[in-house]
Amino acid sequence: MFFFSKHPKILYDIQKNNKPITVQNPLVRYKLLDILKPKTTLYYSYTVRDGQTPQFIAHRYYGDETLDWVIFVVNDVIDPQYDWPLNYNDLLNFIRNKYGSIETAMSTVHHYEQIVQTSSVLFDETVVPEIVVQVDSTTYNSLPASERRSVDSFEYETNVNDNKRKIKVLHKDFLTKFVSEAQSVF
Repeated sequence: MFFFSKHPKILYDIQKNNKPITVQNPLVRYKLLDILKPKTTLYYSYTVRDGQTPQFIAHRYYGDETLDWVIFVVNDVIDPQYDWPLNYNDLLNFIRNKYGSIETAMSTVHHYEQIVQTSSVLFDETVVPEIVVQVDSTTYNSLPASERRSVDSFEYETNVNDNKRKIKVLHKDFLTKFVSEAQSVF
């Protein structure tokens, strides 16, 4: 994967035979400065569609699929295998492997939620989001039905995966500076 090709090289004795070889150091992380993260003018909001790869998005926005590592860094993706959204079939396989079957996942309560505020739309079309808090089963059972919800494991895993679809893409105007800064670190 090109992502690790930008990492510095180190000597490492993989086979523990006192014969170290040169490898990319996958433990090095380049972190976007925390003060830059809230600067919304630096980014596009993007929703990853089913089956889209970081390479596809890098090619679409930067004209270069090898800049997928920029997508990873901007979104704090440490392990692309697990931090990138799964396509639908892979998600179903993940759920089957974790819970035994889709049916089991759908019939297993993952957690309970108290609905503190329902979603609404104001007169100026501003959307007020729903607010929920996770509660224990005793609290859940004491709430009126209109103020509580149980979340099954299938819904939970689907929501986690869907939340991974909401990413930021660094604006192309800042790309050259970002890449040169990263290269100076590596």
